[in-house]
Amino acid sequence: MNPQYQDHWEVLLRFLPAGWEEKALELGALSRRRKIDSARTLLRVLLIHLANGMSLRTTAAYAHEAKLCSINDAALLHRLKVSEDWLHWMCAQMFGAMNGGASAGAVSSRLQLRAVEGALISEPGATGSDWRLHYCLRLRGLRCDAFRITGPKTAESFQHFEISPDDLLLGDRRFCGGGGIAHVLRGGGHVVAELSDSRLPLFSRDGKPFRTLAELRGLKALGCGDWDVYFQPPGGKEFQKGRLCAIRKTEQAAELSRKRLRAGAAGHRHPILPEALERADFVCVYTTASRRLLRTREVLELYCERWRAERSLKRLGRTIAVGHLPKQNEESFVAWLYGKMLVAMLMERMRREAEAFSPWGCPIRGPCGPAGDFETLRKVELL
Repeated sequence: MNPQYQDHWEVLLRFLPAGWEEKALELGALSRRRKIDSARTLLRVLLIHLANGMSLRTTAAYAHEAKLCSINDAALLHRLKVSEDWLHWMCAQMFGAMNGGASAGAVSSRLQLRAVEGALISEPGATGSDWRLHYCLRLRGLRCDAFRITGPKTAESFQHFEISPDDLLLGDRRFCGGGGIAHVLRGGGHVVAELSDSRLPLFSRDGKPFRTLAELRGLKALGCGDWDVYFQPPGGKEFQKGRLCAIRKTEQAAELSRKRLRAGAAGHRHPILPEALERADFVCVYTTASRRLLRTREVLELYCERWRAERSLKRLGRTIAVGHLPKQNEESFVAWLYGKMLVAMLMERMRREAEAFSPWGCPIRGPCGPAGDFETLRKVELL
């Protein structure tokens, strides 16, 4: 094997949580050491399959040629299945480390926080199919508790998931639709989602359209607002009550949003309405939770929590889109999803490390780590 690749592999391993090799044995990923005798070899083969989008058969052939191990595709599928808990543990550890530990503080003790996402998957090859994956993650522990595979034309919605009382579903504007929100309310749950004006028209108590932008203009810098609003579910006659919580962005954040709007409009060659540019000055979040359950600040903090999770997993959609979607059984799919998450976590971790650039090109661990022997670190810097 090329020594350069081996060097890169050793650097990559430094981003993994402490004790990851021991956990492979403890959580059953290495209950049998036939064909694959170490956690390092197992992880390397799985990442070849998951990160590169190779089929199981191609991965097995590549592993044999690279002299990593001799294993067939059926045995590799079994290894992936039994690695579910191990892959999940590594994801949860890395997610907690990158996002400051447990999610949402006191709110998570009262409600079950569930972040929902959707991803489009285009399988490679002339006969490859397109699929849309809808999945739900419990932010406490980063556990996948539900998923659904549909055709590419099926839109993202809360309706794809079963709802239990005290569930609080966190979604972006793609999920802010009347049908999905009504589905959550029928199940006894709650919603916190970024407002989509087109998907969820809002009304005042008297049934007239809610003048969102006019209300937002009264907010001062970093000032928060909280208004009672109503929406009408598709096909329903009764209005459902909710809340619109908003905060004015800093000038720097607002200007960044305006730049993105202009770039998107230039790409699609359509003009930007002045109202759209003005709306970029605010973050607007819709929720069905009462003020007794969630204060204004808690609603905005929950949206921020989901936004941070989305940033940490922002590359997950790209990694999911590479390769074939396992559709045979639930066990292999969930392990596959955790493996994709791990790839996304490693990519995000490497990006953050690159921003804190070092002259030797890799993070320092062990005796000269961040809380270690600074004299040793000084000597390294002099080399």
